[in-house]
Amino acid sequence: MNKNQSLPWDHPRFRSWIAVARACQLMQQSLARSLADLDIKPPHLDILVNLYRFEGISQQELARKLLVGRSNMSMLLPQMEKRDLIERRGDERDKRVLRLYLTPEGRKLTEAAMAIQTDLIERTLSDEPIEQCMATASSMERIVAVLLKDLRDDE
Repeated sequence: MNKNQSLPWDHPRFRSWIAVARACQLMQQSLARSLADLDIKPPHLDILVNLYRFEGISQQELARKLLVGRSNMSMLLPQMEKRDLIERRGDERDKRVLRLYLTPEGRKLTEAAMAIQTDLIERTLSDEPIEQCMATASSMERIVAVLLKDLRDDE
């Protein structure tokens, strides 16, 4: 390696980068374990919560919100439809657009899963002052904005 090249761990912000990555990984693992009894995984929960909040969202809008490709959606949605958690309906104005809705069973499961997620958030962050949580959220939102801009610039 060239003497002028720095190693990642020599960068003053490396510790922060690693801490964010590790926290994200561990949060996903903890959430997956917590949701196991409901027979759903974090990607399913992401879909369910978004349909709970934004009933009738299109598949394309959902994929954009979740930062996933349409191929990912086309794998998960049929599984969830088969379990009677969601239903897809054609848009009344544009028949090419499919809108997504929770079924009564999906709504019930989503509410149970959100309670589990909220409990995990509370257990994980209860010792953090709200001001620190909000400052962390602001930092993460700035990082997300930079990374999304980079993605758009690459397209």
